[in-house]
Amino acid sequence: MNLLLPQPIGPVTADNASCCRPDPLLIPERLGSRRRRIWELGAHAHCPVIGVCLPLPVVRRLADKVLGGQALATDYALHCGVNSDCRQRSPMAEAVQKELDRRYLLTVRQSQRLKTTEALVQWWQQQRQGDSVPGALWATLTHPRCDAALEEHVLQDIHLLQHQAGAANRADLARLDSLLDENWVLANELARVQERCTRQAREQAQKLERTQSELVLARAALVGRDTLVACLREDLAALEASIPDLRGRQALSEQLARQLERIQDLERALLRTQQTLDMERLRQAQAEPPDGQPPRVEAQDGPGPREPTAGEALGERAVLCVGGRPASVPAYRRLIEEVGARFMHHDGGEQDHIARLDSTLAAADLVICQTGCISHDAYWRVKDHCKRTGKRCVFVDKPSAASLRRALVILKPVKD
Repeated sequence: MNLLLPQPIGPVTADNASCCRPDPLLIPERLGSRRRRIWELGAHAHCPVIGVCLPLPVVRRLADKVLGGQALATDYALHCGVNSDCRQRSPMAEAVQKELDRRYLLTVRQSQRLKTTEALVQWWQQQRQGDSVPGALWATLTHPRCDAALEEHVLQDIHLLQHQAGAANRADLARLDSLLDENWVLANELARVQERCTRQAREQAQKLERTQSELVLARAALVGRDTLVACLREDLAALEASIPDLRGRQALSEQLARQLERIQDLERALLRTQQTLDMERLRQAQAEPPDGQPPRVEAQDGPGPREPTAGEALGERAVLCVGGRPASVPAYRRLIEEVGARFMHHDGGEQDHIARLDSTLAAADLVICQTGCISHDAYWRVKDHCKRTGKRCVFVDKPSAASLRRALVILKPVKD
């Protein structure tokens, strides 16, 4: 019965639906060494072999190739028609035999090493537990040592395995549904994560672009700085080359500055000593009476006639005070103006320009220099000016009102 014509196939009848029922006739045991062909198997073996060993797309492809067209039958009708054609030797049976031998070549070669039925039974028991059941089924049923009992046993195992596969498929479908739900949840989460990653990647790219721009600017600034440093080094080298022994001169200049500072410290100490001696001589001169005159005795009933102080003899002279604390300048002014002199002041280069010191010195009659509060340049200018002009100058170490008062006493004009 040929059901593989290229036109629609009618309903399934009892004839084509009986392919899955076992054949009551058992194949007699063969003692040869030739493998059996598919048309030599029992009719009850065709359905398991074709259903298990060949996928439906492969069966349809073989039918289209044999018929030279496209089979329009359903999958079940196609399966039954191929089983019917494989009961005898036919082009369809030969195509199925060739496809099965090609597909399971390695398994068939492995089974050829088995020489007894007992070894074949043990080999089948091992293979049915693994993943190569289709190849083991084809190799066992076509083996020369497969007798009727082993064939029936193999077909029973395949029948049970198909039931178990159906139950496993239903369980797999249930698991597939749960996995699809979980996959949907994970897909949504993955989409959110990908969106977040994309946003972060875009932000990082923008940040990287800004960083690279800043890096380019920093490198440009560094190149400019290096260029400036190189130019300055070239200028310095040219300057050193134009001035011979510049290093030695610089060392001598530093040594000279240290020596000048030390000389200034020594002169300040000498001035303090001289001022101390002058004050001591002044006190002794005031304490001793003139020759041939009795010592002066102060009246007890009241104050007697006051002798003029030393500062009152300064008259309208201009007294220049160089240095001193800014907060004490009003006190300096009051002390100098009390003795009738005119007050002048220069801070010694702290705030007033040092160039103005020369003109101020020229306008002064007397100079009080407070050495502890002026610069080295101002000190040397005051000393040089007073030395050249013969102008009286008193150097005061401590910037206080008492020191200024003692300096005014020292500036008393000498009587002829």
